[in-house]
Amino acid sequence: MNIRTRIISLIFAVLIIGFASCTEENYSLGALTGPTDLVVTAEIIGKTVAAPNGDGTGKVKFTISAKEALAYKVDFGDGSPAQVYSVATTVTKTYQKIGTNNYKVNVTASGKGGISTTTIKSIDVFFAYDVNPAIITALTNNASKAWVVDKSLSNHLTVGPWDNYKTIWWGAGVDEKVKCCNCFYTATFTFIKVSSNIYSLQVATPDGAFTKTGSLAGGLPGIPESGDEGCYAYAGGTSDFSFIPAGSGVPASAPSTQTSIVLSGVNTFIGYGATQKEYEILEITSTYMYLRVRGTETGNAWTLKFKPAP
Repeated sequence: MNIRTRIISLIFAVLIIGFASCTEENYSLGALTGPTDLVVTAEIIGKTVAAPNGDGTGKVKFTISAKEALAYKVDFGDGSPAQVYSVATTVTKTYQKIGTNNYKVNVTASGKGGISTTTIKSIDVFFAYDVNPAIITALTNNASKAWVVDKSLSNHLTVGPWDNYKTIWWGAGVDEKVKCCNCFYTATFTFIKVSSNIYSLQVATPDGAFTKTGSLAGGLPGIPESGDEGCYAYAGGTSDFSFIPAGSGVPASAPSTQTSIVLSGVNTFIGYGATQKEYEILEITSTYMYLRVRGTETGNAWTLKFKPAP
């Protein structure tokens, strides 16, 4: 056997010994089971025997934990985006829907391999927005007060983009709608303080309801679905209303009270119909009210200026 053959044989022998000496190693992730003992507690702030649903702040303190959990996803049940937490957590949530409302809080704890465990907690929470008393006094005179659109002011009706409160595309001049739509100025909107935290609105339209598109959003009785700008027969209406924190996104530094009037039901409006029933109070005194509301056309915002009815 020549040297070359011996070398090849030696290498082959070493390889055989190496393979023979290898041992198989087993790896394991362990049992893939979901988190256990998922516990969600909800402490409704201000809860007492006399106030079982809280003190009106709408605040609830949640404490969430589970064994073997790597993350928690929480849907608070109010339509807001779900939140994700990487560890067991304590978080305070503020609910802002007026009155006492039920919320189904859905909590999912995720563990190894994405295995999850879910629980649902049902809570009843009372929210009463702590509105500035000066706004209530100016709006209702702490009893009852009627308002009309102030045709003597420039820009008593304007339209602009919803997402830019500074821009105005068009503004009405003094008396601009008298010829075509005098109902815009003869309609009265009476705001009534019924009792603490209970308010109502009465709308009277002796010459009809004014609408830009012929379809006052929300389905006011008798208003057709389409038509030109004008006055449409409407028998008037009454509804409750509440105060809520403004949801228009107008920054706190802008001229605004950061408070909105939100109407209940579909039978009332203020000045001009809107796709939403929330009217932000930009400014209010005993003799002047300036409101902003989402328009009937997508992406539009309308502003209206009022004065006390004569």
